[in-house]
Amino acid sequence: MPTPATILLVDDSRASRMLCASVMRSVRPDLQLLEAGDGAAALAMLVDVSPALAVLDMNMPGISGLELAEKLRASHPEMKLALLTANAQDAIQRRAADLGVHFFRKPIGEAVIANILALLE
Repeated sequence: MPTPATILLVDDSRASRMLCASVMRSVRPDLQLLEAGDGAAALAMLVDVSPALAVLDMNMPGISGLELAEKLRASHPEMKLALLTANAQDAIQRRAADLGVHFFRKPIGEAVIANILALLE
């Protein structure tokens, strides 16, 4: 049996992380989910694990989701990256595309989560 995929959820909103994790588990109960409340906590976790996918919020204290994406691209080039945010400015979407980060707009729902999880395939 294949090892379940590990996904890192990074969002400063605990409620958003809980909702995202809940929907992901309902769609794919086999997933291993890790949660971080900011970019620094996410980077600290990656010393020991290498998730297949990181789902990042844009607006967080410290470093933004796109700044974190740049760091993850450099340190974990094989990791798939998704930006899940309510901040849908064109400049953010373009920067995400330039970094190879898939852009998804909140609110979190089953269809959005299904599209994010499709990145694992």
